[in-house]
This record gives sequence, C-alpha cells and structure tokens, in this order.
Amino acid sequence: MIKNFDELNAVRNNCAACLSAKFTGSDNKRHIVLCGGTGCLSSRADEITAEFNKIIAEKNLGDKVTVNQVGCFGFCSQGPFVKIYPEDTLYRLVQLEDVAEIVEKDIENGEVIDRLLYVDPNTAEKVTKQDDINFYKKQVRIALHGCGSINPEDINESLGAGAFQGLARALKMSREDVIKEVLDSGLRGRGGGGFPSGRKWQFAYAQPEGEKYVVCNGDEGDPGAFMDRSILEGNPLAVIEGMMIAGYAIGAQNGYFYVRAEYPIAVNRLRLAIQQAEELGLLGDNILGTDFSFRVHLRLGAGAFVCGEETALLNSIEGQRGMPRPRPPFPAVKGLWGKPTIINNVESLACVPYILREGAAAFAAHGTEKSKGTKVFALGGKINNVGLVEIPMGTTLRELIYDIGGGIPDGKKFKAIQTGGPSGGCLTEEDLDTPIDFDNLVAKGSMMGSGGAIVMDEDNCMVDVAKFYMEFICDESCGKCTPCRIGTKRMLEILTKITDGKATMKDLEELENVAENVKSNSLCGLGQTAPNPVLSTLKHFRDEYVAHIVDKKCPAHICKNLMEYTIEKDKCFGCGVCARACPVNAFIKTDYVAPGKKLPAYTIDQEKCIKCGMCIATCKFKAIIKK
Repeated sequence: MIKNFDELNAVRNNCAACLSAKFTGSDNKRHIVLCGGTGCLSSRADEITAEFNKIIAEKNLGDKVTVNQVGCFGFCSQGPFVKIYPEDTLYRLVQLEDVAEIVEKDIENGEVIDRLLYVDPNTAEKVTKQDDINFYKKQVRIALHGCGSINPEDINESLGAGAFQGLARALKMSREDVIKEVLDSGLRGRGGGGFPSGRKWQFAYAQPEGEKYVVCNGDEGDPGAFMDRSILEGNPLAVIEGMMIAGYAIGAQNGYFYVRAEYPIAVNRLRLAIQQAEELGLLGDNILGTDFSFRVHLRLGAGAFVCGEETALLNSIEGQRGMPRPRPPFPAVKGLWGKPTIINNVESLACVPYILREGAAAFAAHGTEKSKGTKVFALGGKINNVGLVEIPMGTTLRELIYDIGGGIPDGKKFKAIQTGGPSGGCLTEEDLDTPIDFDNLVAKGSMMGSGGAIVMDEDNCMVDVAKFYMEFICDESCGKCTPCRIGTKRMLEILTKITDGKATMKDLEELENVAENVKSNSLCGLGQTAPNPVLSTLKHFRDEYVAHIVDKKCPAHICKNLMEYTIEKDKCFGCGVCARACPVNAFIKTDYVAPGKKLPAYTIDQEKCIKCGMCIATCKFKAIIKK
C-alpha cells in the first residue's frame, strides 16, 4: 500500500530505475518487447510471444532475457513488431517461424537480421531504430505516452513512466488551480466537439456541493477508428489518472468508464489496471493520505453508435435505452442520475496527466493558437502507412498523408480524405496544405471528430462513399427525432437511386434539401452532422453525381449497376482461366482468334455477369476491363 506522497515518490523512483535499466541495458539483460495491440494480436502476436518464451526456456536464457508485450506501436501495416532493448532494434512483419532466428542470431550472437528491418521506400535503406522511420519522425506522443514502450498489465512499469505524478501534483493544489491549469493548457475535447475541457470542469465545479460524477466516453464507434481502443490497451492507467484529476477538480468521488464490449483487450487491461491501483491504495479512500477519495466503475456498451453522444451514453449507464436527451440542462448541471457530471473522451483524459505533470505551458507549446496540443488519428484507407499517429495540431494534411502516411499506394492519385468519420466530410487536393485544427476543418466542411482519417484515391467513387456512410448512419440512428430517423433514410434511398442509375436531376435537388433539413433540425450532434458526407461530396464532386444521373456512368467504375465488364479480344489468349473462375458461367467462347493467338477469344454475357471481379483478378493478360 502506498500511503503518502513520500512513499509514492520512493516506489516511482524505484520503478523508473527498473524501466530505465530495460531501455539502457544497465541490468546486463536483453529485453524483447512485442506489440500487444489488437492489430498485432490478430496476426498471432500472442503465439509469437509464447514461442519466444518457449525457446528462451529451452536455451536456459531466462536469467539473461525478458519477454513481454506492450501497447500498440502504431505502425499497423508493418506489424507484428518485435523490439530488442537496449539496442532499440525494431523488427517488423515478424512471423512465428522468425522467432528461432531472432533468438539465435540477435539475442545470442548480437547479429541484426536485415531482412526483418523496415526498408525506407524513398531511399531503399534499411532502418534499424523506430525513431528513424519517417512514420514516427513528426509524431509527438502525449496521449499515447507509454504506448509501445511499457507493459500495460504491469503497474510498476506505468509508475516508472510517470503514472500518478500528475495526480500527486494536483492533490497539492487547490481545485480552482487545477482547473486553471487545464484551461491554460488550451485542451479541447478530443471526442469531436472540441469544447474547452477546463470550461466544462468549471461548470461542474460551480454546482452546489454534493454527489458529482466523472464519465469517460470510450464508446468509439466511427468506422475505421481505433484511437481510444489503442490508448486503453497501451496505457489504461493514464486515462484512470486523468479521470481522478478531473474528479478531484470538480469534487467527485466516483468515475464511470463506458467502453464498448467489442474491445475485450482494452476492457480486460482496464479492469486489471483498476484492480492494481486499488491494491496499492491509489484508488479508494484517502488517496495518498489526503481527504480525496475516488472509485472507478466500468460499464460496457453494446455497440450503439448513438451512445457516443454524451446524453445517450448517460441514459445507457443508467440502464435506459441509449437515446439523446434535450439540452439544456447540460450534463455539467444535471447529468448522471440527475447529478452534475463531466464527460470527457479517452484521449482527452489521457492528456490530463501530462498537463499536470509537465505543466500547461508544455502542452500549449504544441499546436496552433486556438487548438493546442496534439491529436491522435487512425490513418487508414488508400495509404501506404496505415496506423495510429499522434501529431501536433497545425500539421498539414499533406504532411499527414505524404510524410507520415507515405503517400498513396501504386502511384495512384490522391482524391480525398474523410475526417471525422460518418459525421465528417471529404477534403480534397486543394485542402492539402490546410493546417489540421478544430476550426480549420470545420471551415472546410469537415470536422476533427474523434480522429478517424480515411484516405481515398482515384479509384474511389464519391457517391458510393456517401452512400456507405449513410447506410451506417441509418443503421445507427436511434430513431428518437423525426429529422434524423426519416431524413437519413430518404437520403439513403436517393443515393441508392443514383448509384443504380435510376435518379433524375430533381432527385439531386431533393437530396440537398433533405440534407440541409436534417442538419438544421436533428436533436443531437450525431443527427446534425449526419449529412456532412453528402454535403461535402456534393460540394467537391458534384460532377460525379451528374455523371451517375445524366450519363448513367460511374466514372470510378465502382457502382455495379452502372458498369460492365468487357474483354478486349485482341488481348485474349482464349486460355479459359477467367471462364473457370466465373461463379455464374457468364463467359462465352467466340469464333474470333486474335492475331498471334492460337485459341478463340471469349466474350461476356452481360445478362449473367454479376460484376464480382473474379475474372479481372485471374486474367494474367489484362484483357478484361471495366467500362
């Protein structure tokens, strides 16, 4: 049990020394760490860890080598990762069969395995250390502090990395001064709204003394988003500490985590972190010998997207149906069980310990005038370097996509980036030099959102993209208010008509009118932003909508009902591979034999063809095209 500040300092100093020994090798050991994020675990990282332990035991190296898992390294397209300390050697795309070679060559003989190193695509040079890879060079890890370097299931490593240092400082300050520190930092909510976190705390603090609550919104539901999940998996104690600091600041004694049940690894590590903190006396009554008491509770969400909206989330915690409440009153005045409640998302709370530990000025040193600090993005789609990145606010979209993201695969042309998930909009090439911050993205017709960033290239149909997001929104609408319940369905019906080639220009006008009405009249923020994908694609890619309607063509050859597969007969060798791959027997042999060929060419029966793409995938001669 840690009973006071002096004991915390003693324990933390000891843990910091042990952690430093791992990184520097001063303990005369080699340390193998593996990425334990969901992405790498899905690629057999657990089996790779077990194999390391097995081989090390067989070779009696247990007193010379340690093996453990850490949080997400972020560079998902290159996982599974293995890092060797103290040399800081990073191996990527590690497979089960590579383990024996790593132990034999690197661990026993100190030989770096070149074939497992990252290769810089611009210079073709092999890179040994993580920080020398372009993907990491422009990142600044504040919310992701400790992710990829500490074992999230060992509170000692978290303490060694600075856990509870921010809380200890906060408990020596007045509550007003803690709130002022957060205000001075410029921290704005990372869940999408961008509301100043300190002001939200002020509102709750100003309420009469009595029961108050802190709620962590971990209901991350945007397609392609995995920021909050990775933070909870990689350093759950940072988020717990942020919640405790918020609780102290407003006078709350209870905090609730609301995390979707689809995140089992995050949930398990969060449970373990709570348990370990309680065992050390860092959660519970009279923390560190003060009069501050705080307990943390965990509630699992069933996956409803609307529960990311804070009042719907409160309803769900209370056991009611997850539907938004009219506001005012706002949760800071009347929230969970009618009591003053502040709701911050995972990333926001993960930043709070840094602010109290390092000071508001250190956080505000990053970012822009109105958007301070850093932002975590889940970078995905048509991008070479898929992964999780944390960049200073003010970084441009061009830097994000080309410097950190490594550009577009196969030399394709960039077309758009969707930020903010289903509630966001598409930004185009003309926006690439826009500094990323809350206000700039809104001004361009998109939004920060929780941090999803999906890149699209010339092969994407923007009408189809809008339809994809609208299908998601229709499925996830809670149905409480008519504009969202009915309006999103009408928008999806019109988008479907357009992609089927059955729409008229009057439908396009109606689509725009419905979108504006849904935006203006929906009850909650989710409904109000639901039309953004439609409105932004109409603004930047109206010509694609017109092509679908007037020409009955999909310029990107994506919409199945507006395209056909044809065979260029002079390229066809008549080998029949495509015909054998076709699931509906749509290929017909002709009498035509192309010059220089020996067998008759094929043609495609358009009535039978289902546009599945199997023929294009199997044709070695690129004789089949989409029109």
